[in-house]
Amino acid sequence: MSTTAGRPLPPEAPPLVLASASAARRQLLRDAGVQFRVVPPAIDEAALRRNLESRAMPLADMALALACEKALAVSRDEPGCLILGADQMLECDGRRLDKAADLGEARRHLEVLQGRTHRLVTATVLVVNGERQWRHTQTSMLTMRSLDDDSLAAYIAAAGERILASVGCYQVEGRGIRLFERIEGDWHAIIGLPLLAVLNELDARGALGPWD
Repeated sequence: MSTTAGRPLPPEAPPLVLASASAARRQLLRDAGVQFRVVPPAIDEAALRRNLESRAMPLADMALALACEKALAVSRDEPGCLILGADQMLECDGRRLDKAADLGEARRHLEVLQGRTHRLVTATVLVVNGERQWRHTQTSMLTMRSLDDDSLAAYIAAAGERILASVGCYQVEGRGIRLFERIEGDWHAIIGLPLLAVLNELDARGALGPWD
């Protein structure tokens, strides 16, 4: 679902800023030839999540709210720039899982997910001068295989601490794809950004940039 709101951008599109420290999101944009800068938001994301949880918000609304807060935090110091914010939320059998703090917690998360189908919501927003201009949510359904202890330990050892950057503690663009039995949804959104939707919106705003 996508919506556009707020004032139109000026004829000369502002610079694009990615409000995220995610290496996966950076790589998606780079591979598409998008010109952008990276400015990670200086926010207490854990506190924001706790606040939103206390409101009992739907998963997609919570993901959108977090993506927007990240973009707004960067927008305050980047006047005139087009700020791209994103967030992902994962829910399995009514339980929400965040990024793991360490590999021990990552294993516990993977134990919860194995043999089950979980829902992954990817939310993306564009903000200019503190105003949300566009929003998009994408829901994917992923079914993980049932794994024995040795296989789970081998995956964690092979993938290492990189999985701590991923909600759900898997990276489908790498060895994590072997964890799954079935995936339904947008591949790029699962990695971190609904790339086609983002590119279409940037193009509509004249902010996609040249091919070279």
